[in-house]
Amino acid sequence: MAGKPSTQHLFANVLTRVHAVCAAELGAGADLSRVVVEPPKDPSHGDMATNAAMVLAKEAGKRPRDFAEQIAARLRADDLIASVDVAGPGFINLTLKASVWADTLRTVLDGGHSYGQSTIGAAEKVNVEYVSANPTGPMHVGHCRGAVFGDALASLLVFAGYDVTREYYINDAGAQVDVLARSAFLRYREALGESIGEIPEGLYPGDYLKPVGEALVADYGDRLLTMPEGGWLPAVRAKAIAMMMEAIKGDLASLNIRHDVFFSERSLTETANNRVAQTIDFLRAKGDIYEGSLPPPKGGPIEDYEDREQTLFRATAFGDDVDRPLIKSDGSYTYFASDIAYHKNKFERGFRNLVDVWGSDHGGYVKRVEAAIKAVTSGNATLDVKIVQLVKLLRNGEPVKMSKRSGDFVTLREVVDEVGKDAVRFMMLYRKNDAVLDFDLAKVIEQSRENPVFYVQYGHARGHSVFRNAREVIPDLPEEAGARAAFLVDAALERLADPAELDLLRRLALYPRTIEAAASAHEPHRIAFYLYDLASEFHALWTRGRDLPYLRFIINNDAEITKARLALVQGVVSVLASGLGVLGVDAPDEMR
Repeated sequence: MAGKPSTQHLFANVLTRVHAVCAAELGAGADLSRVVVEPPKDPSHGDMATNAAMVLAKEAGKRPRDFAEQIAARLRADDLIASVDVAGPGFINLTLKASVWADTLRTVLDGGHSYGQSTIGAAEKVNVEYVSANPTGPMHVGHCRGAVFGDALASLLVFAGYDVTREYYINDAGAQVDVLARSAFLRYREALGESIGEIPEGLYPGDYLKPVGEALVADYGDRLLTMPEGGWLPAVRAKAIAMMMEAIKGDLASLNIRHDVFFSERSLTETANNRVAQTIDFLRAKGDIYEGSLPPPKGGPIEDYEDREQTLFRATAFGDDVDRPLIKSDGSYTYFASDIAYHKNKFERGFRNLVDVWGSDHGGYVKRVEAAIKAVTSGNATLDVKIVQLVKLLRNGEPVKMSKRSGDFVTLREVVDEVGKDAVRFMMLYRKNDAVLDFDLAKVIEQSRENPVFYVQYGHARGHSVFRNAREVIPDLPEEAGARAAFLVDAALERLADPAELDLLRRLALYPRTIEAAASAHEPHRIAFYLYDLASEFHALWTRGRDLPYLRFIINNDAEITKARLALVQGVVSVLASGLGVLGVDAPDEMR
């Protein structure tokens, strides 16, 4: 089992070796899918741990601890492994040889920006639908979190080898866009010089619709005033939606968020082929639709409930709590009917792996959409709905007042303009998506360890400051990252022997595994957490060098150890830049 971890990352390399040992014990047909190699919960137990004996003991016909001893005996002969210990009922703890960490750093330097990239996605097509805010006004800070989460998840999946399409579903059908049109028409009248007074209850009050009114005047003059509502509403609605979507795209662009596909809900019914009707016919032919009535809801109200016979989808046959209506009493489709047709369309476009990012108010909608996808794809597509919880916007711990421009909320653009793209993106990811997030406008621009985005970016900048200072000792140290890594890769990396240096090397070795785990779980916050831990360990080592001169990165009379430590710094800044890139956050070389 000789060989350095050069073609695959360290955890994958060790897992391959554990698999080989288990196969030798059980035979080539053994199911090794549940065998994992991971960091031990207690670092004192070693560098890695495996559950191999625990999950394979039954197949081996032995007690887990006895089987663990057999596996351990084989692993002790491996050239990467210094020692193997069996703990508890059969856990196997591995300590790797010191040379492994030097080899790992060489892998980081050789890989450069590609270190950490994975092929686990195998180019599988994934549709990530996120934001999908109603085009009735500017993006607000609540939309912001889902937008950043979805965009970072898409980038993470690309980095892990998936073929990702970023999609936005435009809710441009239904009552809310008619309310938008009536609100815009009021601003149109205002733009023509009419005094409109207070905005009536039920219409959108924000000033953001004034430009829409002015644009309508430019397009139509006063001609719309002579038309009945049925005449002017379609034109006003189309104009208002188009202008709102341009504003939304601009808001998203301020966070470097761009979608590949903008899919119109209205297109499902207003094209020559009515996709909603076709979907209902498809489900009816499968026996998944029937005419019937629903019992009155026992708890909260069921959306679209009517006490009459109606067209119902057998959602309960696919895991939902109740069957769901598809056609209202006025003959129009329910929102759910359009949603079924939309997800069927995704499947028809070749997507078997679907991710939807929804706001916290949509949690009760998950089961029915999962049921619908099972029905329209015959179980051949998977849907992962990621619910993004609320954002509490604060300033020095106090709630932020509402925006005058929007009327009743703080806009995304206002937040980005105040604290910057990087602070918004990183902090929106520095909590798991299903946990409420406190976003303090004052805290996220502090230059302190308590501000995670500053602390991580400062780690990258500090590394570059080390390179600038090091040129006094190593004047031919290249400035460009790739050339610098190539220059440092042949350093005497075995001299990196201090426990703090080894801890940093272990952290670098974790990066590819963190990428794969985060991508598999659809949890980009894991990358933000990892980057903060990496930066913390780097800053801690730098601080130790101030107190203990022999640990400084630059030793004036020892070019060899200086070069080795610069290689370590290069590994850190390379991974920090890579992880920040996945999250859509800049990695500055200097911070003032």
